[in-house]
Amino acid sequence: MRALIQRVSSASVTVDGRTVGAIGPGLLVLVCAMQGDDEKEAERLARKVVNLRIFRDDDGRMNRALTDTGGAALIVSQFTLAAETRGNRPGFSAAAPPDEGKRLYEHFSRAVAGHGVTVANGVFGAEMQVALVNDGPVTIWLGE
Repeated sequence: MRALIQRVSSASVTVDGRTVGAIGPGLLVLVCAMQGDDEKEAERLARKVVNLRIFRDDDGRMNRALTDTGGAALIVSQFTLAAETRGNRPGFSAAAPPDEGKRLYEHFSRAVAGHGVTVANGVFGAEMQVALVNDGPVTIWLGE
């Protein structure tokens, strides 16, 4: 699985003009299941996301994890993270098939929540508008 995480002051996702998920301080996690991924990979990535020390400590250094801060996670499926960009038109054949991608996306969300993190979600496969206030800015790629 691949993820692009952004430390945020706030983030929300809207579908058809209706907010379906929103958080205050925490992480916006854009996630993509790749062909060959399984539940263990989703769980490994969830552990990495919640334990990555990218939040400021009392000295202003990035030394605290999401689990240390009590922040939330807004998790949004994004198959375009599988983009192959050799030419001018990206290809997405490395992404897991939709049914498998949805299953692993949901498993990943449950795994993050299992670490005691409040989770909000987008809608798998929907056309979504994502709004965020990137804190830092801090944006980190987790993937192959």
